[in-house]
Formats: sequence, C-alpha cells, structure tokens
Amino acid sequence: MAVWTKNVHKLIPSFGIRFSQRSSVDEIDVQRLNRLADVWWNEDGEMRLLHSMNKLRIKFIVNGLVNTGRITQKDYNKPEPLEGMKLLDVGCGGGILAEPLARLGANTTGLDAGKDLIDVAKVHAAKDPALAARLCYMHNTIEEHADHNKETYDAVVASEVIEHVADKKIFVDRCVATLKPGGSFFLTTPCKSFVSWFGGIILAEKILRLVPDGVHDWEKFIAPKELESLLDTYDCRTILVHGMRCNPLTGQWSWTKYAPLTYALHAVKKASTQAQS
Repeated sequence: MAVWTKNVHKLIPSFGIRFSQRSSVDEIDVQRLNRLADVWWNEDGEMRLLHSMNKLRIKFIVNGLVNTGRITQKDYNKPEPLEGMKLLDVGCGGGILAEPLARLGANTTGLDAGKDLIDVAKVHAAKDPALAARLCYMHNTIEEHADHNKETYDAVVASEVIEHVADKKIFVDRCVATLKPGGSFFLTTPCKSFVSWFGGIILAEKILRLVPDGVHDWEKFIAPKELESLLDTYDCRTILVHGMRCNPLTGQWSWTKYAPLTYALHAVKKASTQAQS
C-alpha cells in the first residue's frame, strides 16, 4: 500500500480519471469535498457528525447481513463477524467507514472520485499494518469500476453519497451491477423534506456549523419512497428503512421511526437478476 507523507492535501484537485457523458459524478461536489481532505480524520472537527454516525451505520450493515443470511448468528458474535465478505464502499471519502468495516473482517474496497480524499484514506490506513491485506482504496468512478467488477461484492455501501451525485439512475444502476445476486445495498442519505432543508442546511450548516457550510444541495436530496422506486427499477427490493436523527447538543445519532431528516435504507438485489452491461 502506497504512503504519501507530504503534499497529500491540495485545495485544487488533481483528477486521474476521465468523466464520460454517462457518469454520475458531479465534479463540483468532488472538488468541494476534496477541499475537506485536511480535516477528514479530525473527530472533533467539521466531519465529527460523520464519525459519530458510524455507531449506527456499522450496526445497520452487520445486522442487515445477518438478517439476509449472508453471515450467521454464530459469526455475528465473533470479533470479526464480516470475515470472508467482499464489500464495496462507494464514495468512501477519507475512509471513515471503510476502515472499521475492514477491521470487522470484510475484504473492503473503498472507491472515490476525489483523489485528495483517496490519498488521505491511504495515508491513514497505512498507520495500521493489519489493514493492508483487507483494505484497498481506488481513485475511480463507480461506472468504470462496475465495468470490470460485475457481480463481485456481497454488499455495496453508499453512505452520505447519493445526495452528491449528478445522475442517481446511473449511480444506482452501476452500484447494483457490482452486487452478487442476493447481495445487499446499504445507503444513508438526507431525506428531501422541509425538515431536512431547515434542520440539515439552515440549522446544521448555516447557524450551528455542525457540518461544513455549502456541502449539501437540498435539490439533490431524495425521499425514501423515491429511492425505493429507483432501486426497484434496477431489481433491488427494499427490505428496511430506518429514520436517523442527530442531537445537536451531543452530536450523537439515534434511530427514529420517521425519516424526515436522514435515513438508512437496506435493499437486496434479486437473486435471478444478472448485472446489466
């Protein structure tokens, strides 16, 4: 695993990939997130809510794989319950979620269109040599990755990503293409609602500064029913939707019955479906 010891973070992104007309990548959003590379692993900084979200989303992924029979209840109680699983973390950023998934035993591939973020992820992962055999980071688009990795993964994770893409149809299509039949697709994303506009953008970004200002575009948010319909188009059946809320005073996340702010969704690719080309 290569290690960059200096000049890892640059305000002006350098892309080593070419975005085709059929790309889901929003280059402006990629540049905006690249500029946060320096603070990505500061758990008390601008990305603190993303770090604290791990307490919910990791359990959501592990429990989902148990519930679909991908791992057994016996495996669930092991220190590395995801051992043997092949996971793809799309839009992995600096690796906040990919690293703990790898530590739970999963052979994890972290994919991101932001080169600066992938550089940061590699540098941070290199601090723990135990991760080298089970964690791989790639600077690439999901479109290009899917072309060479059809029906490869037991699970695909896209956490806080789909609200940043330019074309949700292409994004979902290509993510599903990398899934094995019967594999799981886990997503977390803000809901498109008045609550998410006021609470997630006006309050969290503009007033309380809980997240970086300008990192979200409310017009690109998607409601659960709309996302379920999109997933169904690409032969994925939604089996669970959980609302998520964050306490602005403690910065801690918890589950809620309703999902007007943020939600987690678990869908399963139909076993009879062949990945689209």
